[in-house]
Amino acid sequence: MFESSTVVSDVASNREFHPESHPESHSESHSDSNSPSALHPAIEVDRLSKNVADGSAPSGRLAILEQIDFTVQAGTTLAIVGASGSGKSTLLGLLAGLDTPSSGAVRLGGTDIFALDEDGRAALRKARLGFVFQSFQLLGHLNALENVMLPLELRGDGKAREKALHMLDRVGLAARLKHYPKFLSGGEQQRVALARAFVTEPPLLFADEPTGSLDAVTGEAVIGLMFELNQAHRSTLVLVTHDTSIAARCQRTITIAAGRLLSDSASAASR
Repeated sequence: MFESSTVVSDVASNREFHPESHPESHSESHSDSNSPSALHPAIEVDRLSKNVADGSAPSGRLAILEQIDFTVQAGTTLAIVGASGSGKSTLLGLLAGLDTPSSGAVRLGGTDIFALDEDGRAALRKARLGFVFQSFQLLGHLNALENVMLPLELRGDGKAREKALHMLDRVGLAARLKHYPKFLSGGEQQRVALARAFVTEPPLLFADEPTGSLDAVTGEAVIGLMFELNQAHRSTLVLVTHDTSIAARCQRTITIAAGRLLSDSASAASR
């Protein structure tokens, strides 16, 4: 699981991403086909590698990811699968700029994210990315409505309450607005998390094992809702999962094994 606490701190920060401050970056909007970012793939990964110090390894370094290359077009649903320890969550963390690579590049909508400093990457995440975590990552001192309103309020959106109410209604929680996370079931908490992720209409959505803490029936309902919302908002979805049935719902599946890209294939969902 990648570092979700970093994303929570991004949401609570006042850092703003200004494309004009970064010559290699482009517009935030994913719905404007005339924007510069619309001319670029949603994600470009170029020879991405990550290794860490390991005294037991012959080279003194342990390779977590090696020479990963792929491109994702806007609007695609992509599953990243692999065994535990394969490097799939590390890859997702690098795609989101939550970790830094040993070598290689990641470009989101044309922006080279590792050409930005830490504050720049945090601001980009806040402006362009949505996240759904296995552990929900709701703020316990805020009720459901307040959790969904928060990212909008931090952007100064005057319609934060209206938009949050609409999104909570979309996920079937109109009657649970004032409930705090500890009084919500796991499925309800993940629905709040989905509402929070989609309410800002992010061009990119990253989901890390979103059903990992849910029973099978609840997990299926949550996944169905996530794909429904993603289709409605036309986001690019990148999903890490160990569940082959969830991966099969994506248009494309990348398999990671021992830190390498083992396969990259279209699924029945894309045919």
